[in-house]
Amino acid sequence: MSIPELFRCPISLDLFADPVTLSTGQTYDRASIEKWLGYGNSTCPVTMQRLHDKSLVPNHTLRHLIEQWFLTASVHGDGLVLMDPINSMDISLSELKRNLRLPTSTLTTKLETLRIIKVLSSESSVRQASLVQAGFFQLLLHVLFQAPVAHNAEVTELALDGVLNLLPSADLESLNMLRKESSLTQLVFLLDQSNVKIKTALCCLLETIAACSATQELCLMLGRRQRVLQILVSLLQQKSDAQASEAAVRAVCSLCSSEANRATAIREGAVDGLIAYLADTGCAPRSRNRSAARALATLELLLGLEIGKRKMNKNPDAIATLVKMVFRVPSDQRGSEHAVGSLLLVCCDSATVRREAIDAGVLTKLLLLLQSQSSAQAKTKARALLKLLIPVIKKQVL
Repeated sequence: MSIPELFRCPISLDLFADPVTLSTGQTYDRASIEKWLGYGNSTCPVTMQRLHDKSLVPNHTLRHLIEQWFLTASVHGDGLVLMDPINSMDISLSELKRNLRLPTSTLTTKLETLRIIKVLSSESSVRQASLVQAGFFQLLLHVLFQAPVAHNAEVTELALDGVLNLLPSADLESLNMLRKESSLTQLVFLLDQSNVKIKTALCCLLETIAACSATQELCLMLGRRQRVLQILVSLLQQKSDAQASEAAVRAVCSLCSSEANRATAIREGAVDGLIAYLADTGCAPRSRNRSAARALATLELLLGLEIGKRKMNKNPDAIATLVKMVFRVPSDQRGSEHAVGSLLLVCCDSATVRREAIDAGVLTKLLLLLQSQSSAQAKTKARALLKLLIPVIKKQVL
């Protein structure tokens, strides 16, 4: 029998016979958890949280789903093979929706419901599309940004998991519910006060909002929120969590793709944040190297504004960091082109910056780039930069 992971007890790994839920929100088969507690254990086996309340609450929702699974399974050979039951699970899906909508639903009920939705939404694109059609994408957004229960960290994490799973199949116009002031305030609150996992997931959501044509007005509203950009800039410098900094740099770059957001981003530290991010690229995982090209492209856009150049000139590490990136980022990601382009923008206006770039070793990097398989655009910018630097070199020689 092919048993979905959702229907297995995490202790016995067998199909639930009598699913019950602990105060931690985790569900186990009654026989297994009673045996665990009977041995004198006082913690939840999965979360290892200490149990101040050892009562076992029947998980009727999960039991109902298992019953539906049996009804929609067909005999094939010697065992049961699960057929896609989504179209015949209207009653179960209605129960899941009711659990999230009812203000009288307990926290435990909401948690177990969200865990089921998370599993269902990660099964297949067909399942995702069916859940979206049934209204779960909008419902999860409501849980996150309008329902008071969203202040519970585990509820927020699970709801975000479901939202991100459903994004590929969803009508992103639904995200415009965040244009409502109370919902936008809740998003900023979660981004500001939540744990790193939630912040990382929200960064992925912000990236989607900024990239979608249907949510451009929302993107501009986010760009006008100074606190949003402050948090993102702080997060992209998160050295202790590479996944969080990667998500933050993608969110910052996406928001800055809108010209109207760039000046605010610069004022809130985006130039310094991107430079700090790039400075760490050399000792970071390969994933950061892949994102470095995007960070450089955004930096070049920001340096197109005078305020961006001024911020760059005040950063003592900026020129040396850019010089290092001239021939480090893989050429197929156009990182070298944007590193050279950024240097070209700041060197045009300042002899001091030109000397600093020469002292940092830019000449060797440019010559290597010109001999490489880099793009024509990168080489054009490199030649233009060399043309700017040659008079400075001649003066130094004389």
